[in-house]
Amino acid sequence: MNLNRLKFMVVGAACVLGLSSCNYNSLVDKQQSVDQSWAEVENQYQRRADLIPNLVATVKGYAAHEQETFTKVTEARAKATSVNIDVDDLNEETLARFQEAQNELTGALKSLLAVTEAYPDLKANENFRDLQVQLEGTENRITTARGRYTESVKDYNTSIKKFPTNIYAGWFGFDPKPQFKAAAGAEQAPTVQF
Repeated sequence: MNLNRLKFMVVGAACVLGLSSCNYNSLVDKQQSVDQSWAEVENQYQRRADLIPNLVATVKGYAAHEQETFTKVTEARAKATSVNIDVDDLNEETLARFQEAQNELTGALKSLLAVTEAYPDLKANENFRDLQVQLEGTENRITTARGRYTESVKDYNTSIKKFPTNIYAGWFGFDPKPQFKAAAGAEQAPTVQF
């Protein structure tokens, strides 16, 4: 009986040592880093969505006849804020849906800001200038948050693909995380005419 118990203890110790070499704890840390980075991406997109109603209201005061543009911005904002992804459901498909909604909102915002060019009084309005500066800052924060997310995902995905961790990663539910992709047409530089 003592020999069986000794064999059981040796096998148990080997299993524990084998699991420690699979880097389980470091994978948990890396997954948490991805989760945190994703939360920051969502936070910055929410900040942008929160600024939009004030921006639209300010522009409406000067450009009331631009109703179609306001409607597009409002609809795009509603769509972008309705696409919420739980970090556990983050995959290529859900990220693409999220990114598509955000790109639509970005396009609508560009249209709104283009409309403001026709209204010099609006461009001189202090509230509008403040909102525009906040929106520009938020766009920079979004870029930074997306960059951090991308780095976290790269580190995590690389870790789960390395040997011998790749053997254990799937057993414990460590699946690859998706990356952002460039918007369609982003490879072409915009045309500038003077």
